[in-house]
Amino acid sequence: MKILVVEDEKELAESIGLYLSEENYLCEFASTFNEAVEKIDSYDYDCILLDLMLPGGNGIKILEYWKNDNKQEGVIIISAKNSLEDKIKGLQIGADDYLAKPFHLSELAARIYSILRRKQFGNVNTIQQNELSIDLLAKTVTVNDREVLLTKKEFDLLLYFISNKNKVISKSALAEHISGDVADMFDNYDFVYAHIKNLKKKLTEAGGANYLKTLYGTGYKWDV
Repeated sequence: MKILVVEDEKELAESIGLYLSEENYLCEFASTFNEAVEKIDSYDYDCILLDLMLPGGNGIKILEYWKNDNKQEGVIIISAKNSLEDKIKGLQIGADDYLAKPFHLSELAARIYSILRRKQFGNVNTIQQNELSIDLLAKTVTVNDREVLLTKKEFDLLLYFISNKNKVISKSALAEHISGDVADMFDNYDFVYAHIKNLKKKLTEAGGANYLKTLYGTGYKWDV
C-alpha cells in the first residue's frame, strides 16, 4: 500500500516513513504545498497524511483541490492546529480522520489500517476467496489452510490485485505501486515481472487457482 506523507517537519516525516515501512507501506513525501499538489496530480495513493501548515499554502486548500478532482484516496489530517473549526472543516471537505500532534506512530498506523480496510475491503479483517484466505492484521496468507510465505512486496501486490479484482492493471501502474515515484527511473519492467512470477508460483504450488491472468501487451488482471 502506498502512502503520501505531506509534512514539512523533516524529522517527523522521516519517523513516520520509517515506522510505516516496517508496517509494509511504501511512503513518498512532500514538504511544500506545491510539491504535494504535483504528487497528487502525478500519482495515485492509498492514503494521504496531510499537514495543514505548509510552506506555500494551507493543507485545507490541498484537500479542497483533491476533493474537486474526485480523488478516492483516504486522507488523514495530521496537524498541530487542534481547533474544532479546522477539524470540522477538514472532515466536511472530505478528510476521513484527524490526528492532532503529537501522536503515537502506532495510533497513526491503526488509523491508516482502519481507513484502508473500510475503503478497499468492506471493513473486514480477513479476506476469503474460495481456497484463499488473507489475514490483514497478521499479514498472513493461506491456501486450503496451508500458510504461504510471501515477501512484503508479494503480499502488497496480492492485496493490490484483490482490491482491483476483474480490472486490467497496466505494467506501468504496477511499477508505480511497487516502487513509487522512482518507477520512471527504471529502463524496463523486469522487476515487476519477477515479483508477479514469484507470487503466482507460490500461490499455485500451494494449491491455489490461477486467478492472476497475464494479458500480453496490456498488463494483468485478478480474474474472479
